[in-house]
Order: sequence, then C-alpha cells, then structure tokens
Amino acid sequence: MAEQWWKESVVYQIYPRSFNDSNGDGIGDIRGITEKLDYLKELGIDVVWLSPVYQSPNDDNGYDISDYRTIMDEFGTMDDWEEMLDGMHKRGIRLVMDLVVNHSSDEHAWFTEARKSKDNPYRDYYMWHPGKDGQPPNNWGSFFGGSAWDYDEVSKEYFLHLFSNKQPDLNWENEELRQEIYDLMTFWLDKGVDGFRMDVINLISKDPQLPDAEVTSPERYQWGGEYFVNGPKFVDYMKEMNEKVLQHYDAMTVGEMPMATPEDGKRYTNEETGIVNMLFQFEHMDVTSGPGGKWDQQPWKLTELKRIISKWQTELHGKGWNSLYMENHDQPRSVSVFGDDGMYRVESAKMLAAWLHFLQGTPYIYQGQELGMTNVYFDSIEEYEDIETLNMYKEEVIEKGKNPQDVLEAIHKKGRDNARTPMQWTDEVNAGFTTGTPWLKVNENYPNLNARKALSDENSVFYFYQKLIRMRKEYPVIIHGDYRLLLENHENLYVYSRSYNDTTLLLAANFSKETCPMNLPEKFNGGEILITNYSDAPKSLDHQSIMRPYEVRAYIL
Repeated sequence: MAEQWWKESVVYQIYPRSFNDSNGDGIGDIRGITEKLDYLKELGIDVVWLSPVYQSPNDDNGYDISDYRTIMDEFGTMDDWEEMLDGMHKRGIRLVMDLVVNHSSDEHAWFTEARKSKDNPYRDYYMWHPGKDGQPPNNWGSFFGGSAWDYDEVSKEYFLHLFSNKQPDLNWENEELRQEIYDLMTFWLDKGVDGFRMDVINLISKDPQLPDAEVTSPERYQWGGEYFVNGPKFVDYMKEMNEKVLQHYDAMTVGEMPMATPEDGKRYTNEETGIVNMLFQFEHMDVTSGPGGKWDQQPWKLTELKRIISKWQTELHGKGWNSLYMENHDQPRSVSVFGDDGMYRVESAKMLAAWLHFLQGTPYIYQGQELGMTNVYFDSIEEYEDIETLNMYKEEVIEKGKNPQDVLEAIHKKGRDNARTPMQWTDEVNAGFTTGTPWLKVNENYPNLNARKALSDENSVFYFYQKLIRMRKEYPVIIHGDYRLLLENHENLYVYSRSYNDTTLLLAANFSKETCPMNLPEKFNGGEILITNYSDAPKSLDHQSIMRPYEVRAYIL
C-alpha cells in the first residue's frame, strides 16, 4: 500500500467547549486552543481534529450548524481561528475540521426560507412530506428518541430529522444543495484546512420511497436504518464530492459511519476506488451494549472485543485503512469502561494506549485520554447537559416511570457528558479550565489528575503516550505490519503480533485485575522490550511468563 502522511499520523481530537477557556466565560474557545499548542507539540501529535466551531444555536453542542462559514461567537472570531491554524502549521500540526452535512440547524437561512412556503426555492434542500392520515410519513425513530419527523405548522408538512428536531436532514437528491456543500468545503480547504472528519456521512442518502421500518420492538417508533444507512446513492454522492472537491487537495478524510462492516470498510477506504481515507466504525464500542441498545449496559467480554478488532485488522490489511479509537466526544472514558478507573487507573490507561497504538491504522487520542481522565458520576440529572442524555431520562423516568437511580446508573456508564467534562489542566479551581463558572461541572478528581501533575512525573500516562507516538515514527512494522491474534480464547489476555519484512512486534496486554500466566508458542522468545507499564518487566520475551494486573509489554523480535 502507498505511503501517506495520514497513515503515519496520530490525531488528537479537541472538543472546543471543554478544552481551554481564555476569557473566563466558562466555555472553551479558539484562543484557549492556541494557548495550549505547545502542550500538543510536546505530546507529539501530528493532526488536530476540531469538533464544530461554526455558528450554531447549540441544540446539540455545535452539531446543529446555522452558518457553515462563520465562527460561533462564544468560540471567538475568524481572526482567532486563522491565528490558531497558523500556530498549528508553524508547529507541524495539521488541522482537520468537522463536516456536518447530513443535517443543518433549523435556524440555518436555508431552512428559514424552506419553511416559508412549499414553492420556496430552498424548500427542496430538506426532506418534506405531507404525512399520512394525520400521522408522520413513516414509523422511523430518531437517534435522540421519539419520531424522526416533526410537523411544521407554517407549511403544514412534516420534515425529516434523524437527530434532534432542530437538526432537519438535508436533501442530497437536490443538485444545488450538493453544490452548496462542495462550495463550503472548498471555502475551508482554501483557508488551509488539511481535511475533514465527516459526521454521520453514510446517512446522507435515503430511500426515496420512505417505507415503514420493520416493527422489532414494542416502541411506537422503530429503527429504520436499512432505509438510510449506506443508502442507494451514498457512494455516488461521495464520488462526486471527491471529483468536485477533495481530489484537488492533499486532504485527509475520515467518515463517521454507524453500522459499517469490514466489507464497507474495504469498499469505502480502498486506495484506488474508495471514497474516504478511513472510517469510524462502532462495532467495538458496542461490546458493552445489551439487546436494548446503548443504554442497556452489560458486562463485556474480551473474547468478543478480540473477535471484532481482529476482523477489522485482518480484513482491511492491504485493502483499506483503519481508524483506531476508544474515546471521543460521544463515547465514555475508555479507562472507566475497558480498564479500571480506581486502583489501576494509571496502569490500565497505559495498557489501553499501547494495545491500541500498535494496531494497524491511524490512532485518535481524545482530549484528556493522554492523562487517563475518567468518567464522571453526577448525582442528579440537573447536572447533565447532553441533549441525548436528557431526552432519554425524560422518556424513561417521566414517561415510562422507571427508577431514576437505575437510569442515572446507565448515564454514568454511557452518557456523552462523560467525555465532555472540562479538560483537567491544573489542581487550581475548576482544574485551570476557566476563571469563571464552567458550562459543565469539572470531574472532582482533578486535584490529583491533571496535566500539570502529569508533566512533572516522568512515569505519567502523558509521557507514555509521548513514547508511543514517537515509536510509530521509528518502527515501520507498526504502520505496515500484518496482524495475527494469539491466545484467541483467553478471557483476560489480548496478545497479537505484527510482522513486516524481517521484523516482528509482539504485544501482550492483560485486560484484568487478575495475575495471569501467559503461554505462547516457543518461537516467541528473545528480542528486546519496546515499552511496558511495569518498570521491572522482563527485558526480553519468555514464551512462558506471568502478566500482572493491567500489565502491557511490547517486544521487537
């Protein structure tokens, strides 16, 4: 496969509201990011993915955009943004912006015009339908609960919104709308952006018949994904986007693609015929979900995680490219889900980092992950801000009468605000994030868990990440090697090898609090240790050894 800068890169995601507040209003902003660029440079990352900073009424924290070419007032100005970009580029850091074009805000000028009348020129930029028998056009449910349709009193029709009712879906069937999107992409690329993370991009094409979804639950509204996930014209639209815009720039593209399979991965990320460089799939993040979906949290099994990761690693090798992530603004903190956020927080944060960074693909670090930040356990629903969380609580507690404590427990495990608590910079008030009142409460563990403390401790999680990032530049086997799973059925140990030319890398990770014997084939002996989270780990590999709680070791053989 061809060498590409984005294969050798490590990406750092910034969620701007929660990163760093420069003016004391309690909300992170663009100048706050600029203030911390030396921190990112020291970590060693190559690319920043910046969550939306465009003008927005903030119904879904910026993922409801009312003007794609303007910076949101609370984040700063275009001058601030240009200064930030310049600061990144001077430090050798590229910038990837969020592209949110499955839907806009209902306060976007296009939608304001569209709802004025059925013959308005912008009407067809969105998906309207008269409904049937006084009811929504079909039984699709929204990702955020309730119907995916909302009735507009002004024009007496329903509009589609797969997310919040303030996020109407754009109608990609309309050629003028598509051209508007390509124009706004060109606008940002010409400003110097180095690529796009494309929000729920595989939802942009819907079945024009809008059929009812199969009834698979007792709920009033049903999952209609078969009619809008990887829809009939999705690939055509993406090929047109590449032809009209992306092929003219050296841009990195990563598509967020719910329900994607390895088959989709190979098709969509193939270097010759694909439509994006890589995609975000969710299969591995769903190992904690029970039959009731995201909020129905169940104990997870390492053997299932191995099966999913190994499938993506082997099926895409030489045919496509993986994104490697365990956290983002929509997911809980990985150390709280897959590690131990108590006694073994540091060990398990390091273990997860090495296990992920030595897989094949481009790693993504979410802000605070490099410190081992944890989930937050707020006592009351009043302390949460996320629209998905608040809608679910209302539905389950107010409408269905469920025990509030049980519902809060699910939120503690899976709520999106777990990742959105302010970045923990220091042990000062509000973790040094703001001199004002933070928009979302700071996790109370900040006095002991913060960047200042990490930077003064050579054994911190931060410096462990720094080493991992450096190693990706030093060892081609990490970028190009094949992947082989060992000890497939072991319930606590995840062991794999990577081979490239004459080099083999072996990684062994203990995902448990147990001390576990590790028995490998005899050929796995010798070599030298690359990295470990226990200072007294064996310097060369013995095929029969003991793995301590959350221990990780990587060897070059």
